[in-house]
Amino acid sequence: MMNMYHMMVLNIVNLLILLIILLMGIAFLTLLERKILGYIQMRKGPNKVGFSGLIQPFSDAIKLLTKELFYVYKSNYYMFYLCPFLSFSLMLVMWLLFPYNTNIYFLNYSILLLFILMTLGGYLLIFMGWSSNSMYSIMGAIRSVSQMLSYEVSFMLIMFVLMFMGEGYSFMDLVKFQKNLWFMVAFYPLFLIYFISVMAELNRSPMDFIEGESELVSGFNVEYFSGGFTLIFLGEYGMIIFLSFVSMTLFTDLILQSNFISFFSIIIFSLMIILMRGLLPRLRYDELMYLCWKIILPFILMYIILIMSVKFFLFILL
Repeated sequence: MMNMYHMMVLNIVNLLILLIILLMGIAFLTLLERKILGYIQMRKGPNKVGFSGLIQPFSDAIKLLTKELFYVYKSNYYMFYLCPFLSFSLMLVMWLLFPYNTNIYFLNYSILLLFILMTLGGYLLIFMGWSSNSMYSIMGAIRSVSQMLSYEVSFMLIMFVLMFMGEGYSFMDLVKFQKNLWFMVAFYPLFLIYFISVMAELNRSPMDFIEGESELVSGFNVEYFSGGFTLIFLGEYGMIIFLSFVSMTLFTDLILQSNFISFFSIIIFSLMIILMRGLLPRLRYDELMYLCWKIILPFILMYIILIMSVKFFLFILL
């Protein structure tokens, strides 16, 4: 009984430490993004608050959280204010899939659980847009559903290919399978398609049509401010870090290396996502859908047929 109690306490402490580290990581990721985008556009970025702008994220957080909270006329009040909290909570729940060294709990079907949790994100976005009772929010929510559903298909099919090769349903099964050869090397074209799908899933530029400022003001979150906007913002950047971790586990075995190497690899993938925002122009919305259904999806299906054929013939020969 005492051991169970100690394990529960250790689990709670572990999750609290993760939450603190994650929030600090999100804060400095926003600073890193603004600095990198600044240098890409030949300007300095934040450099006034603290030493070279180091305390800028905390200044932004205080500014956002101290803003006045208004009641949006004719909005679905409870759902409107509950959805940002649920969106942030969903991002935190996803971090339970992280393979801890303490082995407090172990998920044999972590990839399948990831499928379920990622699908729930689309529902929250449509509820946020609908409950705002704003035409811009509803249009942004409709775009979000069509974009996220389209690219979730390719995202999950790529994971299906990797699960078929690694013959397991958990992240650790795939990581151990890549001890001698990374999937990033063996399936490099698939990794490029995966990276495009991640950009679309995260709604990052050049695929940020969910928040198309030029025609939708700010998309689904146009009516959010103060704490609600802060939670949406934290959820979005938390997902960038989380999908960087997922990418490293699906395509490399770096997560088995030292803590420094594994976390450095997550930072590198996050940097790639940030760089795309500064380097690539925004696509047109119809081009985005064309890319998904007429280029990416047939390519992945051909990959699935190829890999199943190769495994089948190897099974017969061996």
